[in-house]
Amino acid sequence: MQKIPNVLTIAGVDPSGGAGVLADIKTMSALGGYGCAVIAALTAQNTQGVTGVLGVDAEFVKAQLDTLFADVGIDSVKIGMLSDVKVIEVVADAIKRYRPRYVVLDPVMVAKSGDRLLPESSVDALRSLLLPLATILTPNLPEAAVLAGEDEITDRSQMLPLAKKLLSMMGDHHWMLLKGGHLVGDAVPDLLVGENESYFFEGARIVTNNTHGTGCTLSSAIATLLPQTESVPQAVERAKSYISEAIRRSSDLNVGHGHGPVHHFYALWD
Repeated sequence: MQKIPNVLTIAGVDPSGGAGVLADIKTMSALGGYGCAVIAALTAQNTQGVTGVLGVDAEFVKAQLDTLFADVGIDSVKIGMLSDVKVIEVVADAIKRYRPRYVVLDPVMVAKSGDRLLPESSVDALRSLLLPLATILTPNLPEAAVLAGEDEITDRSQMLPLAKKLLSMMGDHHWMLLKGGHLVGDAVPDLLVGENESYFFEGARIVTNNTHGTGCTLSSAIATLLPQTESVPQAVERAKSYISEAIRRSSDLNVGHGHGPVHHFYALWD
């Protein structure tokens, strides 16, 4: 019998449940993982916007991490919204000390509503401390542009050079999943790049307003599936299938008046 993986999310809390830790735990549960969480930030947030962000003290984030890792064998970690430089330093230190096999870094910087979630001062720390520790980095195009220090790309042909530049910041044996949802068109190309290989995952654009927390959900799905699959491309492929169907079935839910959540439990609630 395959071992149920223990999967940790280190991220912020969205009270509406569409993004952040609550969305991560739903995703992990739906895909056969046992979800654990370390809270790195609190937000006052709903489907329409963010009205406040409160960082958790770095020493308390460290206490959460040390207490959890002292007891629970963590197979995979997803890192999402981190509130400031000190928290980023604490998380990086914990990853180095406890050495979980898989680390998925989702560089959450801006909410779907356009509200800024990560201060400019934290970007350098994220780039220098966490990128080299990640098994796979999962930015969208605006996030990738910020991390690379370049203007946001507008064409599919620009994706591979940008992905390779970010991959070079991560070191050997790492992966980059560059999400192409911000490109114009009916198709949504996501590009997975490794040391000597690359794959485009093609998807049709699903016309819906229910896209709150899609990045959180995808990165958590990858973190949950990595211990259950044979390779990073296989985990990404399965995670992509999951998020696509969760978006497609999001109209089954009725949550809020803005960017609604995806349907994490579509396969279980039929």
